[in-house]
Amino acid sequence: MQQKIIILDFGSQTTQLIGRRVRELDTFCEILPYNKFPQGDESVIGVILSGSPYSVHDPEAFKVDLSQFVGRIPVLGICYGAQFISYANGGKVEKADSREYGRANLMQFDADNALFKGFTPNSQVWMSHGDTITAIPEDCKCIASTKNVKYAAYASTKNPVWAVQFHPEVFHSVQGTQLLKNFVVDICGSKQDWSAASFVDTTVAELKAQVGNDRVILGLSGGVDSSVAAVLLNKAIGKNLTCIFVDHGMLRKNEFRDVMHDYECLGLNVIGVDASEKFFSDLAGVTDPEQKRKIIGRDFVEVFNAEAKKIEDAKWLAQGTIYPDRIESLNITGKVIKSHHNVGGLPKEMHLSLCEPLKWLFKDEVRRVGRQLGMPEHLITRHPFPGPGLAVRILGDITPEKVRILQDADDIYIRGLREYKTKLSGEEARRVLAAGVPADMKDGEIEVSLYDQIWQAGTVLLSTVRSVGVMGDERTYEHPVALRAVTSTDAMTADWAHLPYDFMAKVSNEIINKVRGVNRVCYDISSKPPSTIEWE
Repeated sequence: MQQKIIILDFGSQTTQLIGRRVRELDTFCEILPYNKFPQGDESVIGVILSGSPYSVHDPEAFKVDLSQFVGRIPVLGICYGAQFISYANGGKVEKADSREYGRANLMQFDADNALFKGFTPNSQVWMSHGDTITAIPEDCKCIASTKNVKYAAYASTKNPVWAVQFHPEVFHSVQGTQLLKNFVVDICGSKQDWSAASFVDTTVAELKAQVGNDRVILGLSGGVDSSVAAVLLNKAIGKNLTCIFVDHGMLRKNEFRDVMHDYECLGLNVIGVDASEKFFSDLAGVTDPEQKRKIIGRDFVEVFNAEAKKIEDAKWLAQGTIYPDRIESLNITGKVIKSHHNVGGLPKEMHLSLCEPLKWLFKDEVRRVGRQLGMPEHLITRHPFPGPGLAVRILGDITPEKVRILQDADDIYIRGLREYKTKLSGEEARRVLAAGVPADMKDGEIEVSLYDQIWQAGTVLLSTVRSVGVMGDERTYEHPVALRAVTSTDAMTADWAHLPYDFMAKVSNEIINKVRGVNRVCYDISSKPPSTIEWE
């Protein structure tokens, strides 16, 4: 029986990050809504309660019956989780004099408590809460404090319960991974047997049992998720897998050609379909972002369906759906921000069963599996790219000429990010290495490209806007482009990347000089939230 940690999600933006940190400890975990604890599941060895956007005093605050697991298995409350445990057991949670946000240091901590094993004095942690615990339950004791937070951490003297008001899952909590390891491995007793290698072996065996000798169809996008899913399935069922790669005309420059070559080198059975004329025709005159997405999704299904019908006896449709896709689709708020291109069910007329070999993996785990399978690094480290492609990076209607302009500008930008190398140390180096970027540490530093330091980058064509410029003593009236680059861990939240000025100057100059139709380059410095990563 595979051990697992259950993470109960109370709506925090960093819940997925907790999951990733637990997985980095070679321990399987599952993120579930706060009210969906799996009673009777003997494989659960511990429970983590996440943070929340709510106060425990809010009428709509999420609350859980702690008796389902307290006293039976170890429990760790984080931020709201810590406050809720205190509140539910007779402690006090009150509005803080000022919002406690940012870096803090543990001025005192109980070095003998299992949760703080290996901690160093004044260890930096990250706070993010408006309420604070002013009294803990009678059966609890304080085990850590900061200058401004008396109960930075506490533990029960009666049950295996620990709670921290800081966020050990974020990189700014320097020894946060150590704390989570202390809980998951030492306290909960994880055997740490969840790894890329074990996942490949187990999944290949499961796919062989699930699919047998049936034929499987997989829609490739060129991205890391569908590519890893294809290689994994190919390892399990070989030529019984047929991949279909649809070119909707809005891929990056030369992407269809380059990706097809990569897939052939991987030994995949791939059918390439150029359907760009159909997509451009159906998108003509459409400016609404959501309508663009729906048209592209509909057309993709139609083209894919037509090709799939040519494959006799196909019984399965494989998708590169990963765990964050499914968590986001089951978001406890119930609000849809954008249509998701990968989750939501199959067209009924296809009559195919669904196969999702990566459905339990986070993005960085997908990359580790890709390396385990021997895939080339440029496929593994490829940035996420929207299913609708450049259509949602062109404001206004879509035309082949606008796509050409954007492809040329974006090609200069992405090549520049790959070529520009910088040295990192400290927190930044730890963040990049934890994301799985291959780099050697030397004298406390690593050297990596800008491309590998950021989560996602792309260029946006502001085709609804024109700006005046001067080229060769002549007035121009052309389009601006906006460059976008963000750092993130799971795309649920993202911050704009602080790119070097000399790099930005070089790229801007090259785009304006070489791309016909562009006379101005801007840089997007918006974070998510409130903005989204893609403009549309």
